[in-house]
Amino acid sequence: MRSTILTAALLCISPLVAAEVTPIEFNRDLLVEQAVQGQISPPAIRESVYRVHADGEVVLLPGTGSITYNFRTGDSAVEMAGNHVEPAVSLYQPGVEGSRTSNDNRALNALSMIGNSVRILSGAAAGETGWVVGKHGGVEHLIVDFDPGIYDSLSIGDLMQIRTVGAGMRLTNVDGVRVFNSSPELIDAFNDHGAGITAEGKLRIGVTHKIPAKIMGSGLGRDHVYTGDYDIQMFDPEVNERYDLESLRFGDIVAIMDADHSHGRTWLGGAVSIGIVSHGKSDSAGHGPGVTTLFTSREGRIEPVIDAEANLKNLLEIP
Repeated sequence: MRSTILTAALLCISPLVAAEVTPIEFNRDLLVEQAVQGQISPPAIRESVYRVHADGEVVLLPGTGSITYNFRTGDSAVEMAGNHVEPAVSLYQPGVEGSRTSNDNRALNALSMIGNSVRILSGAAAGETGWVVGKHGGVEHLIVDFDPGIYDSLSIGDLMQIRTVGAGMRLTNVDGVRVFNSSPELIDAFNDHGAGITAEGKLRIGVTHKIPAKIMGSGLGRDHVYTGDYDIQMFDPEVNERYDLESLRFGDIVAIMDADHSHGRTWLGGAVSIGIVSHGKSDSAGHGPGVTTLFTSREGRIEPVIDAEANLKNLLEIP
C-alpha cells in the first residue's frame, strides 16, 4: 500500500510524467545481433577467507559468483550480510584460456547489454529464458535474472546463451549524450515509462537516487565503461542519510552527478552519468554497491528526475 501511495504521489509531481518528451531514438537497424555463451560461476574464496572492513572488523561473508536465491532484481543491495554479492545468477566464460580475463570472457561481458535475452542451454532448466541485469568488474561476471520458479532447477556450470544486441548503439535525436551497455529492449522500456528527449534537447530519465561523484570509489580511472562497474562508498552515515543510500536496490536506475563516463570514469563538474545498481554493498575500504553505466553527458545534457519506481524489475517486468 505504501508503495502504491508513494507512486501516485510521484506521478502527480514528477516532470518525467507531466512534461512532453520525444521518445529516445537510436540506430536500431544498424545494430548487429550475435550469440555469446557463459556458464554459472561457482563462488570463490581467496586464500585468506577473511575480508577486512574499513573500520578494522575482520569477517567471513558470502561474495561474488554462484546462484543467489534470496536477493534478485528489485531487492535491497544494502541490507544483507554479504560483500559484493551479485543478485540472481552470475555467469562467466573461462574459454580456451581458462581465465576470467580471457578474450572469451571479455566478449561475454562487453557485448552483453542490459535487457538482452538469456536462454538456458543445459541442465534441468534448459529452454527457459531471462534477462541480462548487470555487469561486475574485477571478477568480470555477467549477471542474469529469471522467473523465480526456475531457480531450484539451476546448477553451477549450467550453460547459457545471450542474444547480444546493442553494441555500437548511438542516440540519434539528442546531442551530447553517449549510451553504453544498453539493449534496444531497455531503451524501449525507458520510452514506455516516460523517458525521452525534452524540447531543450536533454535526455530526461527517471532515477531512484542522485548520487554525488565525490563518494564514488573502486572502478574510477578505467579507460572505458563497456564492462564492469564502480562503487558507491557508504562510510559516512550523514551522507547515506542525505542521499537515501540505505534504500538502494539491485536494478535501481541512478544518476551520478558531476561524473563523466565518456572515456572512463572521472569527476567533471556539471557532467551527469546514469547507471544501474549491479552488485551489493561492501564494507571494504573504497567499495560499496556497484553501478554499471548506461548514459553519460560531459555537457550535462541529461535531466534526471526522481522516480521511486525506476528499477529494472519494473522496466523489464521481471517477476
